[in-house]
Amino acid sequence: MITINYPAPDFNVKNKEGKECIFDSIRKKWLVLTPEEWVRQNFIQYLIKEKKYPMSLIAIEKEIALGELKKRFDILIYDKNHKPWMMVECKAMEIKLDQKVLEQVLRYNISVPVKYLLLTNGNSCFAWKKKNDDLIDCNEIPEFEQ
Repeated sequence: MITINYPAPDFNVKNKEGKECIFDSIRKKWLVLTPEEWVRQNFIQYLIKEKKYPMSLIAIEKEIALGELKKRFDILIYDKNHKPWMMVECKAMEIKLDQKVLEQVLRYNISVPVKYLLLTNGNSCFAWKKKNDDLIDCNEIPEFEQ
């Protein structure tokens, strides 16, 4: 498991039609602040502020096709050549990161192959590097490859 020291939050949050909303600085829009969205926004800020990942190379909740099914990944980071490099699956804090969650991100990886796969629920974080058909445990979040 990887320990993450999140930066102090500096989110724009407001109440809109009785629902708490957060401004997503990448998608440039207000979103309902669900427990999963809270994890996603904090993790994105960690990648940008602490790990220095370029904001311009981060995609959030884009649709992908899995055969006949349409699914959405949580976070996809592209490399400097704009090729998919790392996929992150976010879950609400109360969701356990188990084999089922890993299998979900592995299914997404069939449509969008990447070098790194991460799972986080805000409390726990696990990362793997893909090498051929093997998953190699990472003990830290990869540095962005310049």
